Amino acid sequence: MFHAAAVQMTSSADRAANEARALALVGQAADRGAKLIGLPEVWEHVGPAQQKKAFAGPLEGRQLAALREFCTKRAVWLVAGSIAEREHKDAARIYNTTALISPQGKIAGAYRKMHLFDVDIPDGARYRESETVAPGPELAPAAELSGLGIKIGLSVCYDLRFPELYRKLSDSGADMLSVPAAFTAYTGRAHWEVLLRARAIENQAYVFAPAQVGKIGPSQENRFAWGHACIVDPWGEVLADCGGEGEGIAIAPIDPTRIAQVRRDLPALKHRRRDLL
Repeated sequence: MFHAAAVQMTSSADRAANEARALALVGQAADRGAKLIGLPEVWEHVGPAQQKKAFAGPLEGRQLAALREFCTKRAVWLVAGSIAEREHKDAARIYNTTALISPQGKIAGAYRKMHLFDVDIPDGARYRESETVAPGPELAPAAELSGLGIKIGLSVCYDLRFPELYRKLSDSGADMLSVPAAFTAYTGRAHWEVLLRARAIENQAYVFAPAQVGKIGPSQENRFAWGHACIVDPWGEVLADCGGEGEGIAIAPIDPTRIAQVRRDLPALKHRRRDLL
């Protein structure tokens, strides 16, 4: 058994300030004994697309350097929310990429968000993620968290609405599903917890969901995130929830034997009609 911590934060267009705040929050999580820590989607920057494209770079570059050093010093696993990744300097669009960092400071896994948020929200907000972000070309198989006894599957925010992605992660051995997010307040109020619990129940896996909260991005933008960073167990029970009022940490015990128990007591995964579906 170990403790996981899902960070909730409010990111701005100031990348340096965001990094400092992220390091403070993951430090608090480590101080509380967490061995797996997660940051939310777009933790490093919420602001004008041209700014984001300007500092986007490769995963092995400077954007994750401080977090990789932190993981080495504190001997923790970290899901580094999502960052703006650019494969090469001339790429027209960037990727919205989540990375898994090991206690040795190595990038142990990465996934590029494949479902992009191009939506006109009924509250008046308009989102066109695909204008600057390219969809990820492939799913990343579940990655083993050595020393913790589980495998984690990576996803990002809007992916949560596409259950087939999580079924494939489950098929690759995932015991935990990571969903760093920046859900809008409007959609989050109606759907966030319902979707997280559904993905946990369907796949009989823990769901690990760091989140953005409150007014994010530049002051002139009317952008509000739902918050409620949380951890859900394989039975669909919410173990920890940060609420929607401010930054914080949702921390909960993760027990690999609980996964086995749920899958034994209700063997739904064994009852799948793989010959038809």
